[in-house]
Amino acid sequence: MAMVSEFVSAINQVAAERGINPEEVFQALEAAILIAYKKEHFKDEYRREEDYEDGEKKIGENLVVEVDRETGEFKLFATKEVVKKVNDSELEIALSEAEYISSTIEIGDSVQIEMPAEDLGRIAAQTAKQVILQKIRESEKTAILSEFEGKVGEVFTALMQRMQRGSVIFEIGKATALMPVEEQVSNEFYRIGERYKVLLKSIEDSEVIVSRADPNFLIELFKLEVPEIESGVVEIKAVAREAGSRSKIAVVSHQDGVDPIGSCVGQRGIRIANIMNELGEEKLDIIEWDEDDETFVANALSPAKIIDIKIDDYIATVKTDEDQLSLAIGKEGQNVRLAWKLTGYKIDILGPDGATQETKTKEGEEGSVEEDDSTISEALVKKLEKAGKKVEDVEGWDTKQLMELEGIGKVTAEKIAKVV
Repeated sequence: MAMVSEFVSAINQVAAERGINPEEVFQALEAAILIAYKKEHFKDEYRREEDYEDGEKKIGENLVVEVDRETGEFKLFATKEVVKKVNDSELEIALSEAEYISSTIEIGDSVQIEMPAEDLGRIAAQTAKQVILQKIRESEKTAILSEFEGKVGEVFTALMQRMQRGSVIFEIGKATALMPVEEQVSNEFYRIGERYKVLLKSIEDSEVIVSRADPNFLIELFKLEVPEIESGVVEIKAVAREAGSRSKIAVVSHQDGVDPIGSCVGQRGIRIANIMNELGEEKLDIIEWDEDDETFVANALSPAKIIDIKIDDYIATVKTDEDQLSLAIGKEGQNVRLAWKLTGYKIDILGPDGATQETKTKEGEEGSVEEDDSTISEALVKKLEKAGKKVEDVEGWDTKQLMELEGIGKVTAEKIAKVV
């Protein structure tokens, strides 16, 4: 008896140290011992539960294992139906035999009978360690997830552990985090044992997902380096990012005398240098946001100088000097594409002679200077939201249906219809 009591004490002690409910351990142990017992005693008949047809009786399904919470003694019980004549001794008991248990028992009743099972102790000894370790792992995972659930959107320093089918596995404290391929920066090489800043993007199916490619990663880096952003004196109004290549970030000051761009750059450029060091080869344009849309679009096309700009229903027509055309468009249309993402306006660039410029929006593709047609801009999403709709709500809608929504004109409807 002393030995089995020590077993219970050990479970209680481990449970207390790890913050696990001991009852959960006992219940898991009972279930695991029963599975092991059935596999051993019904070798020929035993099959996995998913192998059974609906309604089919499962081998040993009327058996339960119970662990005495005081002594640690293991017992096996079978629930049997009281019948007049026994056809299946595993599931049935004769009335004449059941009357020894209770004199008031009747045919059709169920009784629980303790079954001889000398080997339960041996099976328990083999199973207990595995069950307890599993419960400890589950408990630690739950604790880690609950710790990180309230920290989605924050940046952490993570230790690179290994690659796993293209994903990067990081360690953040006691937690393991996954960075899928789509959250990685394409031109970055992650080295085992190196530390990287990562954005805690989400928790999906009990897995911590991190990112370095998400635009919010850029925003959080600025918050870490620029106190004025953290305090709200300077606000990040918009971000357009092509991770690993180039990004534009629009900022505005809410306090007279505070230069938003100067705040982000820092004295002698120290703040922006720290951010750039973290981004590697990615170039960064900081531009000043303006409530006047034309001024904002002109700023977004920085470093190009703009002669004239006109906006008509989410299309900005921009005129530049000849020597500013290549700057405004950017390599493979990147500068104007990022300005499109930043402002929400499709941008048509005209030379001094008034001719619309053509450029390569993506390598090897000729087209007008605009965003990839497979995406929908934030401005259009906001228009839909004002009309009480989400993007998925209008999938398959034509221009006419979209124009019936409040605040959606023909041009906007055509742009949304083209994407959805």
